[in-house]
Amino acid sequence: MTTSTTTRADALIPATHPFRQHLARVEPVAAHRPWTPDDGPLPALYLSHGAPPLFEQTGWMTQLHGWARSLPRPRAILIVSAHWESAPVSLSSSAPDELVYDFGGFAPVYYRMRYDTPPADALAALVTGMLPVRSGKRGLDHGAWVPLKVMYPEADIPVLQLSLPTDDATALLALGARLKPLREQGVLVIGSGYMTHGLPFLTRAMLADGAVPGWSSDFDAWAAEALARGDVDELAAFRRRAPGMPFAHPTVEHFTPMFVTLGAATDPTGPVTTPIDGFWIGLAKRSFQTT
Repeated sequence: MTTSTTTRADALIPATHPFRQHLARVEPVAAHRPWTPDDGPLPALYLSHGAPPLFEQTGWMTQLHGWARSLPRPRAILIVSAHWESAPVSLSSSAPDELVYDFGGFAPVYYRMRYDTPPADALAALVTGMLPVRSGKRGLDHGAWVPLKVMYPEADIPVLQLSLPTDDATALLALGARLKPLREQGVLVIGSGYMTHGLPFLTRAMLADGAVPGWSSDFDAWAAEALARGDVDELAAFRRRAPGMPFAHPTVEHFTPMFVTLGAATDPTGPVTTPIDGFWIGLAKRSFQTT
C-alpha cells in the first residue's frame, strides 16, 4: 500500500505550483524498498538545503528525490541543520511537533506547510545511548523539513534533529564518529547546510543575470578538490585556506555540518559521491554522500 504524498496543508497549494507538480510526479512511483541489515550501513549525507525557494526548483527537487530513491528507505533519519546552533548537544522532540518556520519574506503558503512524521522514540533512545544530549520540545527547522519534504514527501519515516553544538571542525568530526553506529541500524545521518552561503554579498545584478560570483565558484571548486582527495585537514582549515573566504561563508554554520557527515563516514578520508552540484542564485548547492 502506498501513502499519499499530499497532506491537507499541501492540498492548499495551487495545482500549478512546482511543488504540487513534484508531488504528482512522485506519487505514482513504486514502493520504496526498506533498508535491511543485508544492505550494510547507510551512507552519511551532506546536502545544501535550499530554503523555501527549493519548492519552486523542479530540477533540484527531482535530483533530491531521485537521490533519496537511490538509497534503501531508512528506518529513521537523524539530521544536523545549520539553523539550530545550541550547546550542549540537544535533540528535537521525539513526537511530531510544530515545525519551525525560521525564515521571513516568503509566500504565505510556506508557513502552512506540514511535515508530520511518526514518533521517533526508538531513535531518541539510540542517540541518548551513544552520547549525552538534552531532549526538548523543539520542532524541525527549515534546514531539516524543507529538503526532507522533497526527498521523503510521504512523511512516514521518524525524524530527529540534533543541534550543531560548535563550529570547531575537529569536535564535529568526533561527534559524527559517535553517530557512526547508527548507520549500521538503518539510520540515515544527514548534515544540512549550503556549500556556499554568502547571501549578504549577492547583488541585484547577480540575481538578475544568474551570475556566479568568483568567491562562490572558487570555494566550491576548492571544496570539491579536497573532498576528492579525502583531505579532511584541508577542509578543516577552510577559514585560512579556502579561496573566497569570508565571502563564501561570512558565518560558518552552513559549512560546518559537513564535518558531522564526514565524521560519521566509514572512512572520513574515503571517496564521496556527488549527486548534486551546480549553483542557484550564485550559491553552490554541492551535496554528497560518503560510504
